[in-house]
Amino acid sequence: MNRERISEDRTDAGGHPQAVIHMANGSEIVMELLPENAPNTVNSFIWAAGTGLMDRHPVERIVPGSWIDVSYTAFGAEKLRYLIPNEFQLHPELQPLPSHPGDVCMGGYGEAGLAGCEFFFPLRDCPEHLGVYPVFGHVLSGMEELYRLEKVPTVPVDFPIPGVEVNTPVEPQIIDHVELILHGRRYPEPVRVKDPVLPPNWQ
Repeated sequence: MNRERISEDRTDAGGHPQAVIHMANGSEIVMELLPENAPNTVNSFIWAAGTGLMDRHPVERIVPGSWIDVSYTAFGAEKLRYLIPNEFQLHPELQPLPSHPGDVCMGGYGEAGLAGCEFFFPLRDCPEHLGVYPVFGHVLSGMEELYRLEKVPTVPVDFPIPGVEVNTPVEPQIIDHVELILHGRRYPEPVRVKDPVLPPNWQ
């Protein structure tokens, strides 16, 4: 990709890295990332977004009143089909943050591990996620776009994991590109699960 992935032209939010999801409709979702609360998860998101493989991808899953899951197929990219350890097993000294609307969380597959890049936006308080799906960021602006997405018409999708509700937009809601604002800092590649058992929805 020729587009510059990393920018320096946004406000330094206390030194935290930021990411901007530029939607094809012109809307932006600006996120503050929290490496002190979920360091490996933040590293994974930054690495995955930096590949450019999230660009031109549709938002895949919407469950009104619960969450917007940006992808459940690892963005359809083999390079992004990796799992990372549960953040709080990898860093037991960390206290997980509660999950509320306005947070950004990483999805996962139980004991198999967290998704490397399948992040979601909760639309309600989710106490059941505490210590399971780490909060790794907050939305600084763009909640109106998330609430718009919550209301778009969807159709149900057959999903290979029982008990998981999947609805996909009738009209694709496209991410144009993801911009990273790292304030001159470097973030390492994430620690990955070795020889993972990948979820069936990635096949």
